[in-house]
Amino acid sequence: MPPLLSLEKISKRFGAIVVADAIDLSLAEGEALGIIGPNGAGKSTLFGTITGAVAPDRGRIIYAGRDITAVSPARRCRMGLARSFQIPRPFGAMTVFENLVVAAAFGGGRRERDCYDGCMEILARCGLADKANRHAGSLTLIDRKRLELARALATSPRVLLLDEVAGGLTEHECVALVDLIKAVRKQGVSIIWIEHVVHALLAVVDRLVVLHNGGFIAEGEPHAVIRSAAVADIYMGIPADA
Repeated sequence: MPPLLSLEKISKRFGAIVVADAIDLSLAEGEALGIIGPNGAGKSTLFGTITGAVAPDRGRIIYAGRDITAVSPARRCRMGLARSFQIPRPFGAMTVFENLVVAAAFGGGRRERDCYDGCMEILARCGLADKANRHAGSLTLIDRKRLELARALATSPRVLLLDEVAGGLTEHECVALVDLIKAVRKQGVSIIWIEHVVHALLAVVDRLVVLHNGGFIAEGEPHAVIRSAAVADIYMGIPADA
């Protein structure tokens, strides 16, 4: 079966800085893929390329058998590609419920009145139903991250891109977030998750890749990748041949 999403020889640079050098990446239907790498490795830029916010210099992106390299971000969202952002920025003056309705109507391409029941269901799944009428700007960090995830889910994604959603959370909050992501996955959503909180990532993903200097230097079973010499070299300064 062909992959649901694939990046083929994607290259991107900003001046002298190369963030992607002929990268190949694939995501199977139903798979959860983790991506790690040091700060500045280009992980968020890679998400921007997938969602259309960043145009690659070369290469192409194939989604559900279609070349979407030139497709607009709005169209990609309506096709089933959704993402969360590392720093949640909800519409602070709107209620939590209104934030979801905007995502469902504009990101999911549905009539506003047809979105209400689904939005409340998503809020319940994300533990936000009792905060539906609160202004989003008043939420705690964990609830803003839950809202960020809920807004992405409101677009009815087939592929969900998560950008460091566990950062800044307590251990208890992190466990709750992992449980929520596992529940989302059971709904048949394929996931690519960028994360520095590695133990959270390992609790969910099937496969792990490591991005460094514009390319992937390790890929495979998550625990094996974490123990690899190349990863130790990057994160701990231990030479790979030591």
